[in-house]
Amino acid sequence: MTATGQSDDATLGSDIVLAVGLSLSATTLAAAAVPVRRGVDEPALWLAAGFALLATVTFLSRRRGFLERRIGGPVAAGSGVLVVLSAGYAINRGVLGSVVLPGLEWSISLVFTAFLVGAGIVAVGVADYAGFSSHGLKRRTVQFLEMLAVGSIGLIAMFIAQVLLASPAIALLGSLSELQSMVVTYLSFALGLGSVAFGYLRFRGYDLSYIDLEVPTVRTVLWTVGGLIVLFGILVGASFLMAATGVETAGHGTVEEAEQNPELLVVIVPAMILIVGPFEELLYRNVIQKSLYETFSRYGAVVVGSVVFAFVHVLAYATAGPGQVLASLTMIFALSLVLGVIYERTEDLLVPALIHGVFNAVQFSMLYFV
Repeated sequence: MTATGQSDDATLGSDIVLAVGLSLSATTLAAAAVPVRRGVDEPALWLAAGFALLATVTFLSRRRGFLERRIGGPVAAGSGVLVVLSAGYAINRGVLGSVVLPGLEWSISLVFTAFLVGAGIVAVGVADYAGFSSHGLKRRTVQFLEMLAVGSIGLIAMFIAQVLLASPAIALLGSLSELQSMVVTYLSFALGLGSVAFGYLRFRGYDLSYIDLEVPTVRTVLWTVGGLIVLFGILVGASFLMAATGVETAGHGTVEEAEQNPELLVVIVPAMILIVGPFEELLYRNVIQKSLYETFSRYGAVVVGSVVFAFVHVLAYATAGPGQVLASLTMIFALSLVLGVIYERTEDLLVPALIHGVFNAVQFSMLYFV
C-alpha cells in the first residue's frame, strides 16, 4: 500500500472514531437535557448537560478540522469525566429521570444513561488523543468486553463453588452455623476465582510463569507500607469529601453480617489476608490487567482493569439504592487504581495482594472495637 493509501486509511479511521464520539456525546446531551426540560430541578443535571454539550461541540470541531487531536481529545475526555461525575452525583441524590419506553412497559433512567454513555465519551476522547484507528478502538473494546466476561465468570464460579462445597457439608452436618457458612463462603471464593484464573491462563496457553511472584525483600515491605498509607489516605479523604457533599455510600453485605455477628470476624479477618487479597489480585490484576497490556497502554490497562474490578462488586451492595451503590463502586474504582498502579510498578503479585488483604482486614477489625 502506498503512503497516500495509508494516510487515507488513517483519516478514515479517525473520522469513524470521531463519528462514534459525536454520537455518544449527542446521546448523552439528550439524556441529560430531557429531564431538565421536564422540570427536574437538579443543578448537577444542568452541569451534566453542559459538559455533554461541550463534548459534542468538541467532536464536531474535530471533524471539521477546527481542533487538533492533541487539544480536542483531552477536552472531550475531560468533558466526559465531568458528565460522569455530575450525573453520578445526581443519581446519588435520587434524581433518575426515568421514562417509559413507547410501546413497552419498561422504564429507563435517562440520568443513568447519561452516566454510562458519558463514560464512553471519555474512552473515545482518549482514543482520539492517542490517534487510534477505528480498528484499534474496536480491538480494545473487544478485549475490554472479554476481560469483563472473565471477571464476571469469576463471580459466577464463586457461587457455583459455594453450592458444590455447601451441599456435602449440609448433608454431613445437617445444617451449617453462621461461622461454618462463612468458612464455606471463603473457601468457595478461593476455589471460584482460582479456577477461573488458572483456567483462563490454560486457555490462552500460558504456564505458571505468567504469575508474577517474587521472593519478599525490603522493597516488598516498603511498597506494601506505602500502598497501605495511600489507600487509607484516600479512604479518609473520600469519606470527608462525601460527608461534605452529602454523598451516601452503600453498606457492604459482609460488613452488615459482621456488625450483626462479631464472632464472624474470627473467620473474616484472616480470610481477607489469606484468601480475598491474594485471589482477587490474582484474577483481576495478574490475569485481567496483565492481559490488557496486550492492547492498552500500561496505565490504560490499570484504568480498564479497575472498571472491571468495580463492576464485579455490584452484587456486594445490591441491597442499597442505585445512588449509594454508584458511590461505593466509585470508591472501589479509586482504590483499585492504586492497587493497579502498584502492581504495574512492582510486577509482583505479592505486593498488591498483601496491601489489599491487610487493608480489608484492618477495616473489618475496626468493627470489633467500634
